[in-house]
Amino acid sequence: MMTPAQTPNTPAPLRLLQQESLLLCVDVQERLCAAMPKEALAQLVQNASRLLRGAQILGIPVVVSEQYRRGLGGTIPELASLIPAGSSNLEKLEFSAWAAPALAAAIAETGRSQIIVIGMETHNCVYQTVRDLAHVGYKVHIPHDAVCSRYPENARVGLVLAERAGGVVTSTETVLFDWLHRAGSAAFKAISALVR
Repeated sequence: MMTPAQTPNTPAPLRLLQQESLLLCVDVQERLCAAMPKEALAQLVQNASRLLRGAQILGIPVVVSEQYRRGLGGTIPELASLIPAGSSNLEKLEFSAWAAPALAAAIAETGRSQIIVIGMETHNCVYQTVRDLAHVGYKVHIPHDAVCSRYPENARVGLVLAERAGGVVTSTETVLFDWLHRAGSAAFKAISALVR
């Protein structure tokens, strides 16, 4: 027998809600991308593009970090062109985006409690960001197919560490359809087209 706290409309703890979500793109920069394995980079770019488009369709805010722009360049054009106008795009020297004061402020100002972290490298900046965000109480999800490292073993270790730190390892499609929650809308048609 269901209690009032267990009605069908009560969101499960891991459910992503459009009104609570923020997409955080970590350091997908020109010179850093040049060091990534081609196949892993292609997968990251494809899935990060899907998530950025999905965020645009659903009105989910985006925050972008860039590590030491002078040395690593800006966010790659394929993703920069998909970042919604008015999004925060901020430089950092800290490896964790949460440890960079301007980025922490931009994240906090959105008022969102669920953060989907994508980018690179999985075992460095992504992991440290996830660890710090989870530590202060954010619900953090990491699509395994929208992050990468120079070496596959480091990418695997990064995901293990992120999960141990309290993050939820997921996939791009899982995030997109969790955001939607139901079929039959114009948004559903648009998101479905992204993953065909």
